[in-house]
Amino acid sequence: MPVGRVRQALATVRAGLFRTLADDDDRASYWVRHVRIGVLITEISAFAVAGYALLTDGPSHHNVWLLGLAAAVAVAAPAMFLLPLAAMMRDWRGPAFFYAWSIGTAAVVIVATRLDGGSASPLDALLFLTLTFTAVAYSPQGVVAMGTVMTSGYLLFVELPGFTDTGAFFLTVMGVFTIVCAMASANSWASYDRQVLLIRTQEMLASTDPLTGIPNRRRFLERVSRAVDATAWGHRSVVVLVDLDGFKAVNDADGHAAGDALLTAVGVALGAAVRETDTVARLGGDEFGVLADVTAGSSAELLAERLRQAVATTGARYGVTASVGVAEIDPGEDVEDLLHRADVAMYQAKTGGGDRVRVLDA
Repeated sequence: MPVGRVRQALATVRAGLFRTLADDDDRASYWVRHVRIGVLITEISAFAVAGYALLTDGPSHHNVWLLGLAAAVAVAAPAMFLLPLAAMMRDWRGPAFFYAWSIGTAAVVIVATRLDGGSASPLDALLFLTLTFTAVAYSPQGVVAMGTVMTSGYLLFVELPGFTDTGAFFLTVMGVFTIVCAMASANSWASYDRQVLLIRTQEMLASTDPLTGIPNRRRFLERVSRAVDATAWGHRSVVVLVDLDGFKAVNDADGHAAGDALLTAVGVALGAAVRETDTVARLGGDEFGVLADVTAGSSAELLAERLRQAVATTGARYGVTASVGVAEIDPGEDVEDLLHRADVAMYQAKTGGGDRVRVLDA
């Protein structure tokens, strides 16, 4: 197999094993709750093992090492709450934490099984409990990896050098159970991915103008609000309102299809006249809004003039131009007052004959 394909395969496996668990606070909280449940299960299992060692006749009856192991687990498990779990779930540390937890748990179960007489001990059933926990936490690749670690550990440290029929049956069931858990994990993550895609699609549709494909009034106002907050830190931005002159005549003369095509073309032209970090939005009808950063080398007036020229060039076939109103954002300014200033400036440009720029200071 070529080296490139090997590297690609390894990269795919690594991406699956260390998939980011959380991208937001809600998802991080979900995984923290998952840890709490896991700790509770661990505590119950530790007390169950202690009770088994104290109350059951057999190799483990009053086994000091087994009791000590159960006590150590019961004391150590809550210490995981001292870790910055919410932050860990947002990067590679989240999967690594769960893998380390599962490997440690599997090691403890295997040691306890060995202390209790090997493959004849019922304590090896705790491996199934551990693997079930992985099915609702890990990616399919992670489930297979942990199932392989548990099965191999059981074979090496419990069964070998001898090999019993009971052990063979147990290993076979573990292998099949790993496959089932991996399938459950794959279905769970696929369902989550579809849900995330659906939510993001809905958010995009709710904030995008369906005709032009650019942001709508809702997203524009959200970004303007953030820009107002940013002015407190010295960040300068400007709001520009662009209203088309003579657009109604296009609909009347050539139909709404031509008008829609012109609006789409204007949106593209305005986007080309600003930087990628700026925002061009359709606010409704034939009115557009632009939110742009102001730098030493690019004044608000120069930006507005570029926008006016872009519309004049795009609408030249129909004689459509633009009245442009400009208002620079002042620190602590109310968004409604800011938009009112830009709106007043735009109407001054329109009443002055259109195809011009007006700036209204605070």
